[in-house]
Amino acid sequence: MHHEYLGDGITVVDIGLERPHFGACYLIESGGLAAVYDAGTSHTVPRVLSALAERGIARGNVRYVIASHVHLDHAGGVGALLRELPAAQVLAHARGVRHLVDPSALQASAEQVYGADVVAAHYGRIVPVPAERIRALSDGEDVDLGGRVLHVVDSPGHARHHVALYDAASSSWFTGDCFGISYREFDGGSEPLIFPTTSPVQFEPEAMKATIHRLLSRQPRSMLLTHYSRIGDVEARARTLLRLIDAQVDLARRHAGHADSTANLTEALQVLFHSEVRRIGAPVSEQRTRELLAIDAELNAKGMLVWLEREKRSN
Repeated sequence: MHHEYLGDGITVVDIGLERPHFGACYLIESGGLAAVYDAGTSHTVPRVLSALAERGIARGNVRYVIASHVHLDHAGGVGALLRELPAAQVLAHARGVRHLVDPSALQASAEQVYGADVVAAHYGRIVPVPAERIRALSDGEDVDLGGRVLHVVDSPGHARHHVALYDAASSSWFTGDCFGISYREFDGGSEPLIFPTTSPVQFEPEAMKATIHRLLSRQPRSMLLTHYSRIGDVEARARTLLRLIDAQVDLARRHAGHADSTANLTEALQVLFHSEVRRIGAPVSEQRTRELLAIDAELNAKGMLVWLEREKRSN
């Protein structure tokens, strides 16, 4: 089973990237209608369709496919999914709309970061979204899903084309990547492991911290993360995130401009992450921690170094 019903009309779907429980998208139900928040990759489409069938929702009753942002693990499958949903409209941040209509720049950017072979294997073909089936979201607007209100906020920090959704029905935020990463493999200690995601190329620490505070202002019961699934005790998790944003930035400033800065910063982040694993008493060895967080440590390092270079040029 690649999906799990969480209650409150919300189903989490494993997108099938990297390993089980690495990335998610969400099915939201109300009044016989549904929306999908994030769509994973082109390979994820059968999993979303399976979840719809399991929940008894006709494909024609899916009203919206909402992209948190246009990174490929979140929006690479939007166009392919849309082909299977005849009545759905795509909703995305205004800065992301053009990239979904013409994904050539997205594809090129991903290939530059990961390599063409990896992009083809992991993300499949990125299908363009017809311009007449996509609409830009505005900060503060409400999306009505069969009487269920999804409140949209512009949520920069991880990316400038990022939206989060507040769902009053579940007192939850659908967060994409703006409220960090929390993998379920690290459960079993005193609290969940959580850390910020600062991957290339639009990480901005102060914007990320402002977004976290904005999400907290609704006093939510839980956060629905793309990486991975639902977490509670939100204020405590936010305190950890805010501390680790500062800790990561401090490490980046120390390593930037030196030889092998990416490799050295990646290693420093692995040490930081493992110290968090030890702090919470998660039953995961250092070697396993390094394996599970290798991708995140490297991407976080690259993203912070890009941010520091941009900051240096602007001063």
